[in-house]
Amino acid sequence: MSSVLLLAQEQAPAPTRAEAPPLTAIWPILIVLGAACLSVLFEALLPKHLRWPGQVVLTLLTIVAAGVKLVTYVSGAPAAGETAMFGTLAVDRPALFLWGTLLALSLGAVLLIADRSVEPGGAFVATAAIRPGTVQDRAQVASTGMQTEVFPLTLFALGGMMVFCAANDLLTMFVALEVLSLPLYLMCGLARRRRLLSQEAAVKYFLLGAFASAFFLYGVALLYGYAGSVRLADISEAAAGSDRSDTLLFAGMGLLVVGLLFKAAVGPFHTWTPDVYQGAPTPVTAFMAACTKVAAFGGILRVLQVALESTQWEWRGVLWGVAIVSMVIGAVLGLTQTDVKRMIAYSSVAHAGFLLIGSIAVTEKGLSSTLFYLLTYGFTTIATFGVISLVRDSSGEATHLSQWAGLAKRSPLLAAVFTFLLLALAGIPLTSGFVGKFVVFEAALADGMGPLVVVALVASAVAAFFYLRVIVLMYFSEPAADGPTVTVPGAFTTAAITLGVIVTLLLGIAPAFALDWASSGVFAIR
Repeated sequence: MSSVLLLAQEQAPAPTRAEAPPLTAIWPILIVLGAACLSVLFEALLPKHLRWPGQVVLTLLTIVAAGVKLVTYVSGAPAAGETAMFGTLAVDRPALFLWGTLLALSLGAVLLIADRSVEPGGAFVATAAIRPGTVQDRAQVASTGMQTEVFPLTLFALGGMMVFCAANDLLTMFVALEVLSLPLYLMCGLARRRRLLSQEAAVKYFLLGAFASAFFLYGVALLYGYAGSVRLADISEAAAGSDRSDTLLFAGMGLLVVGLLFKAAVGPFHTWTPDVYQGAPTPVTAFMAACTKVAAFGGILRVLQVALESTQWEWRGVLWGVAIVSMVIGAVLGLTQTDVKRMIAYSSVAHAGFLLIGSIAVTEKGLSSTLFYLLTYGFTTIATFGVISLVRDSSGEATHLSQWAGLAKRSPLLAAVFTFLLLALAGIPLTSGFVGKFVVFEAALADGMGPLVVVALVASAVAAFFYLRVIVLMYFSEPAADGPTVTVPGAFTTAAITLGVIVTLLLGIAPAFALDWASSGVFAIR
């Protein structure tokens, strides 16, 4: 076997960028994972009072440096893409777009995570010795500081997401799935307030995530048994013409897709989403809601369009049903929610259904529209959770809808920003949400999915009701005398919200640049 591989390598054509070092294409990943390891050393070696500034500077510089390397590479990247790390990673145009999206979104999420002004001492518990339910005063909180282990966990999760988007074989994809998931399980249990709720959310996420990983891995095993390889191109070749039994193919395909749909929070594989969104620290919820969905749908797109494209007539009808179920669950159950974070969680389930429509359209337009939708949804979501973190009472965040009554009278600016973000999630014109839905529905219509688009439009109209309900509550209700207050955000939270709002507005009125970048290429099959 080794001699065959060596012969294949000798006969392989020279790479398009022969002058570039072998690792040039994956420098952004190497920077992120290398900084994550360095961040662990910071945590072990730096004095306690230097950990927060050191970790914040390191994390932000890492994201910026990875972004600079990405932009430098993109300017001369081959249009057809190239492989790296012995063919395990496919660095093509969609992967580069997803990497850029992840880095941009993680910048906003890290700003929320690093903020210590909204929640005194930060949103993360500083010591495990504090009993759940214990309330500390501001002096105690300031003295204990912030649990800075969240920064290396964030970088490891980000690195796993970037590898997951570009994985060229299912085994690499599984390893990346675990690298991105395990830090998130830990981060969900680090809330300073509502400790029991946060830890319960982390345990639920871990148990259901392990169950979904088992589905994914069993699917990988069956597909390996069918194709004799875990490489996506080899699976595609075997599925296109093989005399082997299709039982292994369809069983493996089903199990694999279930694992991917769980990570993307697509209904009915969404059961972890409301509890985890509600229980996790809000900055972690923002990071998870935006970046994990980008990574998950990046993996879904690559699997469907590279490995399983030739079998689309077998899985297409099933995923039609899954998309409809996801949209209906998100729209209908979102109407019944009384907690803002749970409402946004069900909103994400509905949006996952819309994204799945673009993924089912196995065309260039379907790919580009889904990539653009991921970009728009991510920035809007981060800004939304940034706003949610500012409405607080004596027990912490005030997330019950009744506590948002009359918020416009207490803080007109915050209410206006939240209204704009909710309208973007609803897909109202002049926001990025409208453009995102428009291009996805256009791609679906071009691919003959008119009935599915009709269902999506109805679900969008239903979902718009619970967004409008919050707007009406803020502007046309009287605030309670003992209602929550709006915390003045610090520089980090202000920057994160401002970034999300500006991008949401710009992509709503001038989306051409992002759409052109999303349309610049297709997945490399090699």
